[in-house]
Amino acid sequence: MAKTKTQFFCQNCGTSSPKWIGKCPSCGEWNTYVEEIVAKSNDPRSSPFSSKNTGRAPKPLKLNEISGTEEHRIPLVDQELNRVLGGGLVPGSLILFGGEPGIGKSTLMLQLATQEKNLRVLYVSGEESEQQIKMRAERIGIANENCFVLTETNTQNIFQQIAQIEPQLLIVDSIQTLHTAHVESSPGSVSQVRECAGELLRYAKESNVPVFLIGHITKEGSLAGPKVLEHMVDTVLQFEGDRNHVYRLLRTIKNRFGSTNELGIYEMQGSGLREVANPSEILITARDEQVSGVTIAVLMEGLRPMLIETQALVSTAAYGTPQRSSTGFDLRRLAMLLAVLEKRCGFRLGTKDVFLNIAGGLKVEDPGIDLAVVCAVLSSNADIPIHNSICFAAEVGLSGEIRPVQRIEQRIAEAEKLGFKEIYISKYHKGLKAGDYGIQLRQMGKIEEVFAGLFG
Repeated sequence: MAKTKTQFFCQNCGTSSPKWIGKCPSCGEWNTYVEEIVAKSNDPRSSPFSSKNTGRAPKPLKLNEISGTEEHRIPLVDQELNRVLGGGLVPGSLILFGGEPGIGKSTLMLQLATQEKNLRVLYVSGEESEQQIKMRAERIGIANENCFVLTETNTQNIFQQIAQIEPQLLIVDSIQTLHTAHVESSPGSVSQVRECAGELLRYAKESNVPVFLIGHITKEGSLAGPKVLEHMVDTVLQFEGDRNHVYRLLRTIKNRFGSTNELGIYEMQGSGLREVANPSEILITARDEQVSGVTIAVLMEGLRPMLIETQALVSTAAYGTPQRSSTGFDLRRLAMLLAVLEKRCGFRLGTKDVFLNIAGGLKVEDPGIDLAVVCAVLSSNADIPIHNSICFAAEVGLSGEIRPVQRIEQRIAEAEKLGFKEIYISKYHKGLKAGDYGIQLRQMGKIEEVFAGLFG
């Protein structure tokens, strides 16, 4: 008979306590402890699957004594997901996939399950029925004949079906809906999420089958459940986007087998999510006439160069107090750049409203967009358009100097590929030869030089 006891768990970080505490000693949050009934079984046969090393305890080995086996990644049809994961799926990896409700998490995972023709996939859903999944799969298009669907929330029953099907890829939608008989608490509680994730982690490592876990997020935007969940998994993916825009961004928050700087871009359509192979073409508006306050910036999202449109509007403050508004760009950095223009360059913007927008609904953190923002503001202030064959890739310092940015060769090559004629960069880049590129390099050291080159 399993021994049952009661414990209090912090709903923020998962720390347990035998009694209620007002303030969590681990994360410092107040009133987050909730009482849960916990049942622990000492019977080793209660495990949903047996370990390969049953009967003998593992022994410590020297690193040079461990036989190294080269693991080959599993290439996916979805090239954007391939890029974000670091070149494909690693066998035995546990991947946590989070995002806001309605952003397209289940659609992307079902799309992965139905399009991978070379994999036997088991899609476990605790939120939808078989008929609802079939309707969505028909809309997306079913190309994989070995795609199995299971609507179950009990982990013991799930592992029984896994033993029969023996999938090569497991997708669970979602981890908050699962529950195990080893813990007597409601699904979605800290103890249930932690125990279910632990069982799936042991299954992934022992069977060498990659597992995707879809996770909910809180109103603050962080992944729901205990923080230990993010520590347990190998990779944490975040699906972002604005419901008012058709584009979705897939970012890596944690990745034990690859870079955390990669970015995948999708376009939401009626038939599912479409991969965007060249985001620069969709993020730059095609115009017949020149408009002031619009510049093109060359930025890096991880190892991926992109060209985006920066829009600025400068007008006289109609209500006395100047407004500063920014969409997709850090408002504090905009205030810093305006202060540099005011102090170092003599442009009087203190009595004017300044509005900045990054086209396409993107949020940009690359400092290489600074020069494009400054030139967009100056263009709108002087009401002089900048030619659409000019782009910018440089950081602006507090003294008004044009600072170099990383991976400038890739930025220049991307601008040249898309047909731009000139690119404004810092003159402090070393080793650049203008003859190596088919685009004119305008190397500048101060904002005044850029202003003179653009507006005369």
